[in-house]
Amino acid sequence: MPLPERNYLADALRTETVGGLLLLVAAIAALVWANSPLSGSYEAVRDAHLGPAALGLDLSVQHWAADGLLTVFFFVAGIELKRELVAGELRDPKAAALPVVAALCGMAVPALVYVVTNAVGGGALGGWAVPTATDIAFALAVLAVIGTSLPSALRAFLLTLAVVDDLFAILIIAVFFTGDLDFAALGGAVAGLVLFWFLRRAGVRGWYVYVPLALVNWALMYNSGVHATIAGVAMGLMLRCHRQDGEEQSPGERVEHLIRPFSAGLAVPLFALFSAGVPLAGGALAEVFTRPETLGVVLGLVVGKTVGVFGGTWLAARFTRASLNEELDWGDVLALASLAGIGFTVSLLIGELAFADDPATTAEVKAAVLVGSLIAALLATVLLRLRVRRYRALYEEEERDEDRSGVPDVYEQDDPEHHRRMAALYEEKAAAHRRLAEAAERGRPADAAEVTEAAEAAKGAGAAARAEGGAEAATRDGDRRRTA
Repeated sequence: MPLPERNYLADALRTETVGGLLLLVAAIAALVWANSPLSGSYEAVRDAHLGPAALGLDLSVQHWAADGLLTVFFFVAGIELKRELVAGELRDPKAAALPVVAALCGMAVPALVYVVTNAVGGGALGGWAVPTATDIAFALAVLAVIGTSLPSALRAFLLTLAVVDDLFAILIIAVFFTGDLDFAALGGAVAGLVLFWFLRRAGVRGWYVYVPLALVNWALMYNSGVHATIAGVAMGLMLRCHRQDGEEQSPGERVEHLIRPFSAGLAVPLFALFSAGVPLAGGALAEVFTRPETLGVVLGLVVGKTVGVFGGTWLAARFTRASLNEELDWGDVLALASLAGIGFTVSLLIGELAFADDPATTAEVKAAVLVGSLIAALLATVLLRLRVRRYRALYEEEERDEDRSGVPDVYEQDDPEHHRRMAALYEEKAAAHRRLAEAAERGRPADAAEVTEAAEAAKGAGAAARAEGGAEAATRDGDRRRTA
């Protein structure tokens, strides 16, 4: 991959790893709290109402977390989507074809699995969208912890797939879970978004302008009947994510850098804290596999996602001009497809929306989301561990930086300065060995410094041919990686 895109993916991976771990801690805390002797206090805090009733915002704490704080998460998702469209995998239709088709099939097949399961079992079909979403934070966290030696192309594929998945999850929420529309509030929200776009185009800067405007847009969108998180997505898509002359960061990159810690470190964990607290007593986990609604969610996440993502990728590679990245193997795609079955955050949100009038079913569907995501994570862990051994040597080769320039050597094979640095390095090591040889001829033992220099020389001797070979060595390395 191009070095800037690779560095962006690495930074995003590190951030999402921390966010995923915080999300996991919050989910565990919610489960422990809701199933402890203090469960009454959990329900009291979750259901407590606050906010100005005159503005239609007298909401419960759980509602504020789902419709308020989660808007920040979707705002960041909107920026990620915009960046992928202008500078990432989605910019090139040929490169985007595979992850886009994989994401679409990875949503259609789980929905179909849910519908078939409930049609056969006589369950409610309203939850068909619950198993369609992939949780990017959890998925990237598992990939980072388990697959440290996997190729960057796999991370790029997962990130692009998750961004497209988020886009269609947003569309599902907007189209299928919008209540009665208040056209006055909706018109005000649209006007607010137009003002937001105009101010961005005019180059107006300052948080004191945009934060109040964003809050007004959110409140109007909420009161319009459209799910409030759509306001966050819309504003994220309006930010410019390509750099102009003289810019170190685009506005989208700068805002994402500022907002992402709040999203990953506070907004999403608080949503998990007040949404994942479902009672597990009385055989609730066993009932997940007996009710058609909950069984459909589990099968959709574990089986539907795996079959959909893998099958969609294979069909696109087989019947279109799109091709699988040469760094990847079909075993990698299978592991990634199972990883996409982790559908925590957005699946919990859709579960709340789909069964809003049935609290008991809502709680059971949430338990099914937790169980299905856990099974998918464990399956992906096993498959990824099998792939790690295959790629560890390749990963070390790609990360090697013998000239200590801060840039991996694989990106410097066409840079004359890289080869000059390598030549100087090996000339220094050769001089150290000559001093050792002279000491041996005089019959005196080498001192500690000379031994250290010789050890470094011996360690690097095997790479001398690569440094001297230049472009020819780069060709050989490329052939070896493709063969592997």
